[in-house]
Order: sequence, then C-alpha cells, then structure tokens
Amino acid sequence: MIRPVLMAATFALPVCASEDIADQYPQSVLYSKPVEYIPGVYTAVGATAPPTYENSGHNNNLSFIVTGEGVVVVNGGAAYVLAKALHQEIQSITDQPVKLVFNENGQGHAVLGNAYWAELGVPIVAHTDAAAEIEEYGPQLLAGMQRYNQDKAKGTFLVGPTETFDDEYVVEMGEYRIEAKYLGPAHSPGDISIWLPNQSLVIAGDMAFHERMLPIFQDTYTADWLVTWDNEFEPLGATYVIPGHGHPTNMNQVRRYTRDYLVYLRGKVQEHMDAGGDLAEAYYVDQSPYAHLDTFEELATKNAGRVFEQMEFE
Repeated sequence: MIRPVLMAATFALPVCASEDIADQYPQSVLYSKPVEYIPGVYTAVGATAPPTYENSGHNNNLSFIVTGEGVVVVNGGAAYVLAKALHQEIQSITDQPVKLVFNENGQGHAVLGNAYWAELGVPIVAHTDAAAEIEEYGPQLLAGMQRYNQDKAKGTFLVGPTETFDDEYVVEMGEYRIEAKYLGPAHSPGDISIWLPNQSLVIAGDMAFHERMLPIFQDTYTADWLVTWDNEFEPLGATYVIPGHGHPTNMNQVRRYTRDYLVYLRGKVQEHMDAGGDLAEAYYVDQSPYAHLDTFEELATKNAGRVFEQMEFE
C-alpha cells in the first residue's frame, strides 16, 4: 500500500490555509515549496486567497509526477516566473526532463505559465473546451494577471495547448499510467482530472475544493456539476485527492466541501424560492456552516445569487 509522505495532509484542517499566513516559501516566487505526497507525486500548494502580487498568482496547486522516464507537470502556472520557479524545484529533485504539461482548465492560473514550457519545447495538453476558453478570453486573462503581478508578469505571453482531447488522454510513462479525464461539466469549461489508477490518487483540479469556498461562475452549472460528481468523479474511488486548491486530502474531505456544499446551497435557495423570495434576498440565504472557509466573504453571496438565477430556469 502507498502511504502519504505527509500523513497530516490527509486531514487538511482549514486553519492550515488561513489567508493570514504569509508567503510560506519566501526564497521563491512560489507560495509554498513542492512536497512529495505519495512516492513520485509532488504538489506546491497555492494560497487560498485570491491572486495577488504577494502570492504571485500562485493560488492554485502546481503538481508534478516523477515517473522514472520523465516528469509530467499538472498546470502551467499563472505566469512565466511561476513556471520557471516550479521547474527549478523539479530540477533540484530529479534530473529527469519535463516531458508533458497538462492544463487542468482554461483559467489564468492554469495556463499563463505555458509560455515558459513552450520555450522549452514541452508539449502542452488541455481539453478542447479549455483551449477554446484560452483562445476567446486569453487576452483578458493576461491583462488581469499583468495588473496584479506588475513586474512579475515579465516574460509571460499567451500560449495555448499544443494538443487537445475530448474525453481521455492516456500516458504510460515509467512506473505510472496517467489518465487525463474529462468527467463532464463541473466548475469551469474544460475541467479535467488526472487519475493515477495504480496509485489510487486523483489530481482533481477544480472538480474538488476544500479549505477555501468554491466559486460559482456564470458558466458553472451546479446541477450538472453534481451529476458529474456522482456519476463519474466519486466512482473513481480515489484514496488520495490533490484538489485544485488546498492541501492534499481524501475523498471524504472534498465531498464535504464540494458536493455537500452544492447540495446544501441549492437546498437553501430552493427553500427561499418556495417561500416566494426574490433574487435580492437570495444573496443572503444562510451559509453559516461554511463561514470558516477562506474566501467565504468574497464568494458566499455571489454563489447564492448565481444558484438562484440558475434554479429559476431548471
């Protein structure tokens, strides 16, 4: 049996990711140093706060797999400097070359560091929907990152994936079978999860959240996300979960703060609608059981409003 190198990470108490904690790796632009979770699988946990100059936009997890025949990176990073810093950490661990990069979706913190990997000639793989997001919204993503990252944005330019897929992209490399899966609609267009069946570990991407409140975007359809979770994600039966944000953990923890949160919020909004409530009041449905999560203040009311707007038409 594979046992996590950091057993404490399995429990991943929310206090570990408080926005009050300063940069955890000040000698690097990375917010935290990559840690080996199970043998060969590393992740640099990002801040649970929104992207800022102080965290360099490293507010998602940047992971990599040292396979024995090369390294597979999961997420391009939010900027050229972040991708370069991650690569330096990889080089301090192994002399195996980076052979592949996956973008977990089309969001800026997943794709804007592609420029660095492209300069090295590393293939970059994403879902077709994520590629479309980059093509349509890439200039906005870049401009937003340049605003908060200022001088740290130097060297970053838009690069899309070199390869795309619709359902599954499988890599056999060294000791690992790596299955990039599009499980269905979830948090944002083109969300993928990286499943390592032999290790019973999933790098879930934005399919799964904990430690910080998940954001519900305009194109996040919560009913569809729940169907994808119940029919595709949960049946993986993963022992270990590296979420898109927050420390590595287990399925029980991400279920509690992703699936169960969505069910809870939809239930509260339904109660509000059944009582004849309108959108203006829907923003303030009770979400107190989740008030301890980072980014609650920034996201709770927005989430409730968007769920109300969706459920009006279901």
